[in-house]
Amino acid sequence: MIYSPELFEEAQAIIDARRLDAESARAMRDRAFDAEEPEYRRWKQQRAAAAQNIVKALGMKTKEEAKAYLEKLRDENLTAQDEIRKLLAKHDLPADYLEVHYTCPKCGDTGSVETSVCDCKIGVLRELAFREAAKKSPLRFCAFEDFDLKYYSDDYNDKYGCSPRERMRQILTVCEQYARDFDPRSENLFMVGATGLGKTHLSLAIAGEVIKKGYNVLYNSAQNLFTELQKEYFGKPEGRGQYESLVLECDLLVIDDLGVEFSTQFTRAALYNIINTRLNTRRPTIISSNLQLDEIQQAYSPRISSRLIGDFLQLRFIGADVRQQKLGG
Repeated sequence: MIYSPELFEEAQAIIDARRLDAESARAMRDRAFDAEEPEYRRWKQQRAAAAQNIVKALGMKTKEEAKAYLEKLRDENLTAQDEIRKLLAKHDLPADYLEVHYTCPKCGDTGSVETSVCDCKIGVLRELAFREAAKKSPLRFCAFEDFDLKYYSDDYNDKYGCSPRERMRQILTVCEQYARDFDPRSENLFMVGATGLGKTHLSLAIAGEVIKKGYNVLYNSAQNLFTELQKEYFGKPEGRGQYESLVLECDLLVIDDLGVEFSTQFTRAALYNIINTRLNTRRPTIISSNLQLDEIQQAYSPRISSRLIGDFLQLRFIGADVRQQKLGG
């Protein structure tokens, strides 16, 4: 994934703060144990002296003399370590109590392992990037329990073979189960139906539950998403590709109101790349649209419509506009 220099600086600041906190906590434990156990200071000083005296070996006349001296210092250090462990055991404390407990033992909270960026820093970068992306998304959480079926008619519909209420009860159950069982290999959902039938409500409810599970979720309207991608594509080189990477790599992508955006060659190419890439990497996507399938085929390329039809579970919303019913009292 591509990250801006500003995100790298912020991530490093977080890593540095972790290291300082870990070292400060270790120093506090050291002072507390020193005050509680009189013998500890003696062995601690012996260890420190052994470390400081290593430099004396450099000035010795022969290698044999230096080797013997270093072995003596090593034995003194090992003895001191062993005695300190005994003192810790005496106070029912773990053997590593006086060591620095870094968040990432691999890099010691430096963010680097030799010449490579540590995985822990990459994780921080991802979290920061998704946080920045969330600020650009109109993400407001809706709850499944607020989805009221009373606004859907109980009259049987010959066209669909059920009443709107029964259909929406089935869709609600599917969405609740999807959120409950979500993992990064969950299937894709394509929510289709007229405006005001609850597509946005249920997609946001799923997003909220998935976020609670600790997954990275990116939600945006199709119009805003393509605007962000276009601004990034034609913007400054140092930030190019960051938002696109988040769109392609997030655990769950939710695109709301597909078809409302102004369709251009760029938006069609971007949409195909998003759908195709996430299908190939088996990352789930939820797309909602007011367009019917024949309108989808007309608005987008056959490659896009075939993937939406063949690789997404279709949820067809039916009924009367709920928002209009609520406004009408």
